[in-house]
Amino acid sequence: MFKALKALLVGALLLGGTARADDTTEGIPVKVFVVDQAGKPVQTAVVRQPQEADRHRVNTFDGSWEASTLYMPDGSEVQFTKGMTLELEISAPGYVNQHVKYEIRKKKNNLTVTLAPMVLAPDVGDEGDEGPIIGFQHDVPLDGAGTTPAPPPDPPPADPSTPPSTP
Repeated sequence: MFKALKALLVGALLLGGTARADDTTEGIPVKVFVVDQAGKPVQTAVVRQPQEADRHRVNTFDGSWEASTLYMPDGSEVQFTKGMTLELEISAPGYVNQHVKYEIRKKKNNLTVTLAPMVLAPDVGDEGDEGPIIGFQHDVPLDGAGTTPAPPPDPPPADPSTPPSTP
């Protein structure tokens, strides 16, 4: 009788202690790979969801970012579920930003985003390699400015109530 009770107890523990896939509260993982046009990982890229405050850096080795949940600025959590449309902004220095919409599937949510290099057009009227001219509110251009040092300030006027000092 003791053996039957023990077997029944062990069986109940084994069956009752297993978790089913439907009972999990985690979201479905989504993995984003950020590459350049040559297929190499963009090590400096960041992935961001427009309503989220945080920017997520990619793995510098393979250019990937993976998540199953996002944390919003109001403290709420957004878990990725099947059929949900995920909107992401991917950016990196020297590359054109990408806005991507992706519908989440049940499994194998791997997304590859290719960033194009940013092409800077030369400014019209630039002379030389000095770069852009940034004007400030109180700057007044003077001919020969900066070539001679400024004269020393005038000494303060003497106070008539103090006697002159003698050496």
